[in-house]
Amino acid sequence: MALLTPQDLEGLTKQLECNNNTIKKATGMDIADICKQIYGTTLDGEKVGIVPITSGNGIITNFSSSLLTITEYFGLDGAVTEHPDVTGYYEAVSSDADIILMADDHIFIAHNMKNGKIATNHVCTGVVYAEIASRYKYADSKDILVIGLGRVGYAGAQHLVKRDFDVYAYDPDRETMEKARKELGIIPYDPEEEHKFSMVLEATPNPNTISEGMVAERCLVSTPGIPCGLPEDIGERNEIDLVMEPLMIGVASMLYAVM
Repeated sequence: MALLTPQDLEGLTKQLECNNNTIKKATGMDIADICKQIYGTTLDGEKVGIVPITSGNGIITNFSSSLLTITEYFGLDGAVTEHPDVTGYYEAVSSDADIILMADDHIFIAHNMKNGKIATNHVCTGVVYAEIASRYKYADSKDILVIGLGRVGYAGAQHLVKRDFDVYAYDPDRETMEKARKELGIIPYDPEEEHKFSMVLEATPNPNTISEGMVAERCLVSTPGIPCGLPEDIGERNEIDLVMEPLMIGVASMLYAVM
């Protein structure tokens, strides 16, 4: 999974409000409403145990406290365990947590202890960012571009195909593109051929992946990627609604997914 830094998590509450306002303006719905539409579930003050994990590169400063802020933002009863790892897991279970959140270098999960549902961050992030892009009020067609077909982008593309959008996709890896074409039915996109989209899902860890020829004058770019794939000059020359946030939106998606 993409590893966040402490700097990525600074000013989280402000990021939450800013992105929620952008999403409302662009889609007419806030993030909670969008998650309810995707999963058909609601949150109702559930108790969430947040377990720090020390394996691999270790605990990211502010990560657990950021998850706590997010759970509280959505009206849940969050708590970070006093101890990490297995001891922390035991602590969360013993305190009768409804949902447990924990992550290592490879996977970030939400596990509902009451109904057994498990959700992964990469799938839920891809799905919710794709859904946000697909609900753009000013879209001029059902064409949507997905840039990057890693775990997040692939999940997003799959969700959009199921929703009957015309999904164009680009990834520099030819095998990945061919796999997505065969399994999902995506339309391979050639960056050298100008085709402007009013809906873009950018799911890469690279800057400046979006070129002038990809975006319509009025466009929604939905991206969980760090750094941002939208160059500043392109954003300034076009009327682009940018949804970009490193953690909250994907976590919200996970919480609703396991209800």
